[in-house]
Amino acid sequence: MKKLYLSQKDKKIGGVCGGIGETYNLDPTLVRLAFVFLALITAILPMIATYIIAWIIIPQKPAE
Repeated sequence: MKKLYLSQKDKKIGGVCGGIGETYNLDPTLVRLAFVFLALITAILPMIATYIIAWIIIPQKPAE
């Protein structure tokens, strides 16, 4: 099982969407678009709070 880490190479703000994309072999741009779509549907604030919490909880990838 792959472990979820913040992305170091495909990072726009915190690396959360990039990390999800890398972990599940998805295009990070599609993950970002899904995030924006969900943010617009849920009145933005819940998704921003979710992103910030994920940014705090998801660990940085250790140096290889």
